[in-house]
Amino acid sequence: MRKIYLVPVLAGLFTTVAAWSLMAQSVQGAAPRQKSAAAPKAVAAGAPPVAATPGGAAQPTQSEGPTADDKTKAIDGFRSAKFGMTEADVRAAMTKDFNPKADAIKAQDNPSELTHSVLLSVPDLLQNGGTAELSYVFGYKSKSLIQVGAVWSKATDAAMTPEKLFSNANILRAHFLSEGFKPDSIAVNMPVNGGIVMFRGSDSKDRSVILLLQGTFENKENNQRVLTPTSLLLFYVADAKSPDVFKLPPGQF
Repeated sequence: MRKIYLVPVLAGLFTTVAAWSLMAQSVQGAAPRQKSAAAPKAVAAGAPPVAATPGGAAQPTQSEGPTADDKTKAIDGFRSAKFGMTEADVRAAMTKDFNPKADAIKAQDNPSELTHSVLLSVPDLLQNGGTAELSYVFGYKSKSLIQVGAVWSKATDAAMTPEKLFSNANILRAHFLSEGFKPDSIAVNMPVNGGIVMFRGSDSKDRSVILLLQGTFENKENNQRVLTPTSLLLFYVADAKSPDVFKLPPGQF
């Protein structure tokens, strides 16, 4: 399996589009169509574990997920915010969806990719799931919406627990498995460096969703690696293969 690069999460900050894209392509090329394993028992301090082989690889089984005859899920953005919208349109969509206070929407620039984002904390974005932070990213050239992300962690909600993160991840994974993504694009329960890709899927236009449970691994009895979740990330991306971010022109250096 190719090396998969994890999305770095800093307090209150979202991943770069390029890092997400690199990881999404790696996951897509790794192991499609795997079954969601049953939730393992909790161990030590109530942290939901993820068991792996001594080499760290998961033991997937065949999926009973979407078939080729199913209508493929279309990914056009998140709720009222659609890919291709301007910032003004996205802010209006955020107001429609969440009715935030006037000063609740924050702006942030990425100095390396020259993208621009607007951020919003939303209580119970997922019902009973705690407060998440949403990020809407606008492309370098297009200045239009290219990615929407959500993160749940202690940084977004002081009351967040590993159990809640694991529960949120299971709920979302089950939802996406029923949504009709392209069968050959689906990957679940993929151990990666620092976490587990709970779900990855694409639509007919290669717009993608990825759900990543991040945390710390420990070696337990029988050489099992156990993950204690620290954050859950969900991304909707318009173009994982060629994201609209700044890149140095060929031959310049």
